[in-house]
Amino acid sequence: MRRHLHTIIGALVFGFVMMGLSAESEAARPNIVLIMVDDMGFSDIGCYGSEISTPNLDRLASGGLRFRQFYNTGRCCPTRAALMTGLYQHQAGMGHMTGDFGRPAYQGHLNDQCVTIAEAMKPAGYYTAISGKWHVGSAPEHWPLKRGFDRFYGIPEGGGHHYRLLPGRHLVIDDTAIDVPEGWYSTTAFTDYALRFIDEGAKADKPIFLYVAYTAPHWPLQAPAEEIAKYRGKYKAGWQAMREARFERQQQMGLFDDNVKLSPIDPKTPDWSKLKDVDEMDLRLATHAAMVHLVDEGVGRIVDKLKQRGLYDDTLILFLSDNGASAEGGPTGFINAKRGDPKAKTGTPTSYVSFGIAGANACDAPFRRYKMYNHEGGIATPLVAHWPNGITPTLRGKFTPAVGHVIDLLPTFVDLAGIDYPSKSGDRTITPTPGRSLAPVFAGGSIDRPEGLFWEHQGNAAVRIGDWKLVREHGRPWELYNLAKDRTELDDLSKKMPDKATALKATWKAWADRVGVEPWPVKKRKGK
Repeated sequence: MRRHLHTIIGALVFGFVMMGLSAESEAARPNIVLIMVDDMGFSDIGCYGSEISTPNLDRLASGGLRFRQFYNTGRCCPTRAALMTGLYQHQAGMGHMTGDFGRPAYQGHLNDQCVTIAEAMKPAGYYTAISGKWHVGSAPEHWPLKRGFDRFYGIPEGGGHHYRLLPGRHLVIDDTAIDVPEGWYSTTAFTDYALRFIDEGAKADKPIFLYVAYTAPHWPLQAPAEEIAKYRGKYKAGWQAMREARFERQQQMGLFDDNVKLSPIDPKTPDWSKLKDVDEMDLRLATHAAMVHLVDEGVGRIVDKLKQRGLYDDTLILFLSDNGASAEGGPTGFINAKRGDPKAKTGTPTSYVSFGIAGANACDAPFRRYKMYNHEGGIATPLVAHWPNGITPTLRGKFTPAVGHVIDLLPTFVDLAGIDYPSKSGDRTITPTPGRSLAPVFAGGSIDRPEGLFWEHQGNAAVRIGDWKLVREHGRPWELYNLAKDRTELDDLSKKMPDKATALKATWKAWADRVGVEPWPVKKRKGK
């Protein structure tokens, strides 16, 4: 009888323990707010060296962790595909943009051999929402609600304007296209709906996964006049002075090791002292700054809403950019007469202007190159991670040397939520993720990735294994760099160490063959 009673008591205790562990597991699932901006340069926020006022991001950085070496894929759609699926973009069907080349790695939308973050998190009880730019499938059958999201507000096809829609673009709520309301501005609207979705998730009493994908500061350079005015005149010393000031701040805050040097100004950048339109160049940079500042205000509103809902301490907030700053438009940028009024003042709702190579090179300080390239200026992004209940307190306000990539985000989220990465989804077989969880980094650890990281976009290519990086521009020779000694890629070692370069090239080629990389330009298969 006594033994039987002990058995009953033991069973009850075990049951209570398991109930407690189950409840603890539920409670331990953090909310996740993933914020990605569009075409923002590496040095465009204060906590990475900028003169632009970003107090909300700076506060997250001082209470969180900043990555020195975090990577995207170098361009919009590929980064969004890799971020959303934990796969290299070619594996997810997005080897280029949203055009269909009739090839599995270049079909122009997410394929059926991947799961999105939302598809992985929703079955585990997460409320899943996106506000902003989707751009991984333009047709309605590829919109977010078909890929695991509960709610969607934004533009499926991408951005292209901040006050209205371009032809062929749609503003969508869930699966329904709506008219753009009077007074609409993209950054404000995407923030408004992000707050609404936080409220909905909180009311549903579910852990939240919220993806906020701003279209700022992507061209066209547009912002309210009163915001632009705050930055007018700040850039009249020129692009090089801007680069040097940012690099000096980066050194002072300890972002880079002492051996890092500021790269030379891009050779296509005009001589500032010989410009006839200095005021216009100042205006373009001021408008860009205003756009970044307004994103920061949106981040502040999101933080306030999380605090209001009592969710702040157990929410992982991540902030990053999809690629480096955009050099599109030649040396000093374009004025697009087809999409805007060429006589309109830069920054106004009817203008359509970019800041070109010179602006991008300054915003990506201290690196070489910019969006679309696989040099550091194209693929290196800030990553600010903030999570009061999850990041080791001794790491707060510090930089981590850990090397990460957007393919690591989905593995991180499922790890933190206690979810297994699926091998199947319904009758679909899912490609295993090459990504790694960043959870050890939040505890002061590191990431083991002996196989390295890989890139390819429009024939630009790179591989990084450890501190060694092999990189090329399309149609040009491979370059070899030791990033531990030369983060800004100034000392090409390919001729001094040909065996190392050859080995890395072979490793890249094996990866490219495995994931379906095609020579650029990709030939479209007939019938597609």
